Amino acid sequence: MAKTTNKTVSKPRCGLCGKTRKLTKTLCCDHWICDDSDTYVMFSYARNSCWRNHDRYTLCAYHYHEGHTGAWQTCKTCRESFDTEDYVDMATNEYNFEKLQNPPSYKPTKCAECGKVIIRAHGGYSIVPNKGYVCGACSLKGIL
Repeated sequence: MAKTTNKTVSKPRCGLCGKTRKLTKTLCCDHWICDDSDTYVMFSYARNSCWRNHDRYTLCAYHYHEGHTGAWQTCKTCRESFDTEDYVDMATNEYNFEKLQNPPSYKPTKCAECGKVIIRAHGGYSIVPNKGYVCGACSLKGIL
């Protein structure tokens, strides 16, 4: 009696969220990703599009769009294009297919008024002339 095996055909999956429908490949690194940029609402700043998140918030895509040569992980031009905090975020956030190994350390940004740590990649701050970075709560003082 012949043995039967269940062959499963592996569908491509988005390397970020795992979905298998409406996919495309990234131009920068040739990974499968959701072809969902059409779901983004202009000026909403939503992070609901795998394609847009990778394209806008990673060094991989930045390196490609700027036409740099070699690997983004070792690109000196990419490293010099951002301050360390932004560089590390763009190289290690959840929108990367491959994250930078051993990212450089940095001192976190703190609010110039209250001293609270500001995670710049998440927004919610202002840059005030002659002060620097100010958290959202301190930005609203005196306005409301």
